[in-house]
Amino acid sequence: MPVEPLRVACIGMGWWSDVLADAMQRTDKIKIVGCFTRSEDKRAAFAKKYNCRPVATYEAILADPEIEAIVNTTPNDVHLETTRLAAAAGKHVFLDKPIANTVSDGRAITKVCRKAGVVLALGYQRRRESHFRFLRKQIDDGVFGKMVNAEANISRDRLGKIDLSSWRYQAAGMPGGVMLQIGIHYTDVLTYLIGPVKAVRGQFAQLVLPGDNPDVASLILEHENGALSTLNASYASASEYYLMNIYGKDASAYYDLHGGLRMLKRGEDKPTDIPSTRNDTFVEELEEFAAAVRGNGRPEVGGDYATTSLAVVRAGILSAREGRRVEVAEILKND
Repeated sequence: MPVEPLRVACIGMGWWSDVLADAMQRTDKIKIVGCFTRSEDKRAAFAKKYNCRPVATYEAILADPEIEAIVNTTPNDVHLETTRLAAAAGKHVFLDKPIANTVSDGRAITKVCRKAGVVLALGYQRRRESHFRFLRKQIDDGVFGKMVNAEANISRDRLGKIDLSSWRYQAAGMPGGVMLQIGIHYTDVLTYLIGPVKAVRGQFAQLVLPGDNPDVASLILEHENGALSTLNASYASASEYYLMNIYGKDASAYYDLHGGLRMLKRGEDKPTDIPSTRNDTFVEELEEFAAAVRGNGRPEVGGDYATTSLAVVRAGILSAREGRRVEVAEILKND
């Protein structure tokens, strides 16, 4: 018997809401039935584009029995309040990363959803990319042996493309700048591939973009298994670029945006190209959320993990500010 599509409302009509809404058009597992943002013009335009009802207030969204879940792309600093209200109304929540701007808010979000018995899923789509799934399986199968090191880069060109009135580019709305906004994707992938992070050293700079937020950032991550990794994130680069090289005792792998994935095992002379098909990571995470709401499985990334993921970046921010190594446990205790 066919499963009814999950009926959702989207809140927060920024550019990322369209990215997720576009993905929801590519699956029959979810149906957008309503939308809300404070701007009447923005919600009318969104409603027209995605054939859903514009709703004048968030309270009306929450009171609507047809709406089962909220897809939340509001600013980080209102994630707690918007999610708390949704959970109290019995609505499940798909929340874009980061879970919040502080660990205390992340914990509170997780707690209110757990207490209300609603599903909370976080949007960390990059770990789902087929090349990273392949590498995770190789690591699990013992091909790499002991993991020892990794290096990553996530860069985009934002020169002349940013709106300084947007919360995404302000220190108050996105503390840590580029590292919290996009770097967190690759702290997640590094954790996914290498293991949990124990401590961080960070350095941040503002070199090209206007405003009050770092546009270049670097982290050295100490993983709990002893491995070390480095991550560079930039909004000041001339082009978009992604790099993820991982090194084990018995094998290494090299991924970059333009060259794809290659692997080199101990004793081999040159790396082997690993073909991979581009998968629809947004649809995958949204369908997983819908299935979890229907009682089938649970989200791969929930509130507890997302809060720890936030703590890794927060540790980097504190390290850069105070010029010292910061343990993630310190952030989880005090932030």
